[in-house]
Formats: sequence, C-alpha cells, structure tokens
Amino acid sequence: MRTKFVVVTGSLMSGMGKGLITSSILKILDMYGYKVLPVKFDGYLNYDCGTMNPYRHGEVFVLDDKSEVDMDFGMYERFLEKPLFGDLSITGGKLFSTIIKKERKGEYLGEDVQIIPHLTNEILTRIKGIAEKNDLDVMVIEVGGTIGDIENSYFVEAMRQLMLKEKVVFASLTYLPLLEVVGEQKTKPTQIAYRAMMALGIKPTFLFCRTEGELQKKTKAKLSLFTNIDESHIFDDSTLSHLYTIPLHFMDQGFDKMLIEELGLRKRSVSKEKLNRLKKLNDALLHPKNDVNVGIVGKYVELRDAYISVKEALEHSGAALDSRVNIRWIESESLESGDGRKYLEDLDGVIVPGGFGKRGIEGMINAISYARESKTPYLGLCLGMQLMSIEYARNVCGMKGANSTEFDPKTRYKIIYTLPTQRRQEYKGATMRLGTWEGRIIKKDSIAYRAYKSGVFYERHRHRYEFNNKYMKDMERYGFVISSVTPTDRLVETVEWKDSFGIGTQAHPELKSTPDQPAPLFMEFVKASIAKRKGKSVP
Repeated sequence: MRTKFVVVTGSLMSGMGKGLITSSILKILDMYGYKVLPVKFDGYLNYDCGTMNPYRHGEVFVLDDKSEVDMDFGMYERFLEKPLFGDLSITGGKLFSTIIKKERKGEYLGEDVQIIPHLTNEILTRIKGIAEKNDLDVMVIEVGGTIGDIENSYFVEAMRQLMLKEKVVFASLTYLPLLEVVGEQKTKPTQIAYRAMMALGIKPTFLFCRTEGELQKKTKAKLSLFTNIDESHIFDDSTLSHLYTIPLHFMDQGFDKMLIEELGLRKRSVSKEKLNRLKKLNDALLHPKNDVNVGIVGKYVELRDAYISVKEALEHSGAALDSRVNIRWIESESLESGDGRKYLEDLDGVIVPGGFGKRGIEGMINAISYARESKTPYLGLCLGMQLMSIEYARNVCGMKGANSTEFDPKTRYKIIYTLPTQRRQEYKGATMRLGTWEGRIIKKDSIAYRAYKSGVFYERHRHRYEFNNKYMKDMERYGFVISSVTPTDRLVETVEWKDSFGIGTQAHPELKSTPDQPAPLFMEFVKASIAKRKGKSVP
C-alpha cells in the first residue's frame, strides 16, 4: 500500500497548537496500528534550531542523532512514545543549502534554478524518500507558520503538487475569537483565511476550531456554509486542561473513523491496550491524590515554551506517582535581591534548568544555596548542574569567586570551562556536545544509581561547557559527590550532595521523558518532593 499523507496547516496566526493537532493525529493512527511518522516544515532560513533564542522560538529540542529541532518534535515523541530522527525536520535553510550546492556542482546546467520546480521537487523528493525508507502507512506533515506567509509558501505549493499524485488529506487549524459583548464566536476571519487557502489550491477536508469555550452548533453550521466543509468534519478544539486529553476529545467527536475513511486505509480496530493507557494517564493527570509544589528557577520563564519538556517531564512523573505537580515559575533575576528567598520558602522542590549567558546566574546560585541549606530537594539540568558545582565550590569548599569561564573568563577557580576541542570551533551551529551520550555510574550509593537502577545510562545533551576535572578531588574532600562520568574521557555527568537530596546532571533527561516512561531523575526528584511535602524523611 502506498503511503497516504495528512497535511496540517494553520490560519490567522501562529502559536495556536498545530503541533498538538499533528501529535494527536499521530497518536490516533498509532493506536489503530498504522505505521506513522511526522515531518515538520519550517520556513526560516536557519539550517536548524541550534542558534535560535528560546525567547523567540521556544525550547530547542535535541534528538538522539544530535539534531537540534523544533520543540514540536518533543510533543511528537511524547505522543508516539518513540525516538525520532533529524531528517524529519525540513527547514528553509536545509533546502536552500542543498539547492545551492547542487547548482554549484553543475547538477542544473542549462537551467534557471527556481522555486518551482527545483525547490518544490526537493521537498517532494525528501518526503517520499522518508516514506519509502520507513515503509509508512501515513505521513503526517505539519506546515510551520500561517497560510499566506511568504516563508512557507513553497511548502504549501509542494503540498498542492503532492495532492495531484498521492492521497493527501488537509487538516486546517483556525481560531474563532469570542466577543463577550455579544457572546458570539466570530467566523469572518476564518472565512477570509479559507478563501486564501482556496486561492493557493488547498481545500481542507477537516477544520479544527480553537475556541474559548465549546464550539457552538450555530458557529459550526455557519462555518460549513461558508467553507463547503461538512459539519461533521468541523471539530471542537477548545482549551482543555491537559494535552493528552486532546486525542480522546477528537475521538469522542468521531474524527478517528472519518480520518481513516478519508485516507482509504484498511479498516482496523483500535488497540485497547494503548487506548486504556491513554485513558489511565488522563485519569492520573486530572484526578491525582496528592499535590506537590515545585519551583522552576530560570531566565526564560516569561515564555514557558522555553522549558516545555521540563514541565512535561514533571507531569509524567507526577502522573506515575499519583500527584499533581504545581509549578511556580520564578524569574532568576528576582532572586538576586536580599529578599529573593521569599519566593522559595514554601516549595517542596527546586529545579534550575538549562540556559546560556550571564543574566540571572547569581539568582540561580542563590536558589541552589537555599535548597542545599534548607534540605529542599533539588534537581539541576545542564546549566543547573554547572551552577550546583559552582555554588558548592564557593560556599562549602572556600573557593571564593569560583565560576564558569562562560560568565567570568578570568576567574581564579574555573570550575566550569570549555574543553580545548570546543575552543577551536569556528562555527557555532551543531558544534556543542549533542545527542545521546553514555554515562557510567561510579558511586553505587548515589541518587543516580537509585534512579537508573543500573551502572549505565543514556541521556541527551546540548552544551558547550564542562565540569573541570582539575577540581574533582578537592571538592570530593568537602563531601561533593561525582556519581557518574562518561566512559572514555571521564567527563562529569552527574553530581550530588551528600546530606540531602540534591542532584545535577549535565544531560537533559527531560528530552527523553514520555508518559509511559518518565525520566528516572525526575521520578526520584518528585518522590523526594512528595516526601518533603508530607513531612517525611527525604530519600
């Protein structure tokens, strides 16, 4: 059977949740036993997401194969419960780079190289190659941006061309503003956006309506009249409390059966095991027995998407432990003043996530000092591990002014520094320590060993700075615990406190966390936070 295609587009504005629609479609088809993979089109001319600012673009997600991709890939992996690979991310930068290389090599001799057909053919060749190589039943393609953007216009045109030769179903996400003055969901913006799609040769089969409150029947009827989409193919996508309720919400509206029929797939029954797991997850998220309060102290908290995988990893562990994790987002600069600790006093656990640059660093170090001194469970992720090391060097080992060369190149105590191999890098993109690396636990009496239940673990990385092994023995004499390293060059992977629950990891374990397999370090951290909440001794 030839691969079928579902193309997800957005209208009116970005940030409405195309990634969630795409992930839900993937989840539904996977539960029916079809072989599916996502592809994400992004129109920006960056080669990948590696050099993008989290404030503008959200979290940079890292795959096992070292690819730095859009944060939507995190959602795809969490819904599909399996790792993906970098070829599924197709950016304008990758495409134009390929086209220019081919032109310089003479592969287009005698031709004027143009958007159509050369660029669109490149897109079609890539997606068909992925489909054939992976023997897919369905490929679900998310077109980044908004219909009408110049940046994604060649992707939309490629999908129109794909429709001429393959079975393609278009699903469009729209937004219906609610005017409280009249209590009416307004359809005019969607009507205008729909006409723009039609002008590009795209006719959606399904329309998903992002709304405040449930989609009204009269609104659906009006949309159907002006878009020629059957009412049964227009779906409510109103705001729900958890991401993982969305596939079930769509299935309750009959979307799963309509999608399978429209694609012309062989009829199958939904996997009761997978469906029950999803229902159980939602029940755990919606009706937990316990509550626990965790503070995330970061420098990008104004844009929560910068830490989306950390949030999701906490939810996965909370669901597994029958607890709601209430997150308090704390801007690290707010902790640099004398009274900053007041934001931390009623927390059951503290996390310092990853990041780059000097801003807010001292506030994070103050949060770490508070967690260590008050014996509040602490989890440091990448930068959070590096600052945990610096805080201990300063305040326990007496290394006054200890720092990272990222923040103070002239510091006397270079606890965190760049390896010589990193200093020689000419380019910034794709030159950090990226992808999955092996860690070897060297202290069995450690949080790391308790979490991984093994002497070996594999986690994803994204960083340029490392713990300076020159200070390893000196800090260990003061009770600092180096619990795991890499097998070959002994780069430090995890560090711990001896007298309370505190662990920092150079990796980003949040990137591999899924609902069925929560990240081990997050599980131990949430367990410890629950214990503190209940006044029990923290493990």
